[in-house]
Amino acid sequence: MKILVPTKRVPDPATNIQVLPDGSGIATENIKWVINPFDEIAIEEALRVKERLGSGEVVLAAIGQQSWQEQLRTGLAMGADRAILVLSESALDSLGIASVLAKIAADEQPDLVIMGKQAIDDDSNQVGQMLAEMLGWPQATFASKVEIKERRCTVVREVDGGLETLAFTLPGVITTDLRLNEPRYASLPGIMKARKKELKEVPAESLGVDLTPLLKVKELRAPSKRQAGRKVASAAELVSVLHSEAKLI
Repeated sequence: MKILVPTKRVPDPATNIQVLPDGSGIATENIKWVINPFDEIAIEEALRVKERLGSGEVVLAAIGQQSWQEQLRTGLAMGADRAILVLSESALDSLGIASVLAKIAADEQPDLVIMGKQAIDDDSNQVGQMLAEMLGWPQATFASKVEIKERRCTVVREVDGGLETLAFTLPGVITTDLRLNEPRYASLPGIMKARKKELKEVPAESLGVDLTPLLKVKELRAPSKRQAGRKVASAAELVSVLHSEAKLI
């Protein structure tokens, strides 16, 4: 079984993010970059599927600048077999990313695509669904459990009311939730092996995909600072404040 795992480079969740004064983006100096945590879960699940089946191939894919090699090498050190980096100097919107991934999937012919449900920098939660539509494949989002038997995939997913179980015949697209697994650390032998694994670079322009963005971010703003609270003398005053000032009741 061949499993394609799209990945994205994002700022470390522990990093203090600063918005540029003109609101055009974030300050990238001194930022530590990591694999998107949901994508890391997807890599782990792909490796577990391969291990349970006893054979297969896990292929990573990313779209970005050459510096993104570092995060792909981390995924290779975890155990992935090879990686594809689509070189693009400009940021793509969700549709552009899905279009590139659809072209990669058409070339690679994977049995399964496993990817994070969203990236923690923009939280769009769109690419997985768009990719499934473009490929004409079934999809199961927010997966908390995945089982594969022969060509049949069963996915337990989290919904507002509890858990929902879906089943489909491969190929298909799965997006991962936090509770699916706990990603492994890259071992020292894995890091050494990752240096020799294939990491193919492909110019985005060579794919023949329209990458014209349909979505434009006009401005970024840092969250407003929380105002200090105040004490009220009674429940009646609290109700009055919630009604007249906060407009909550």
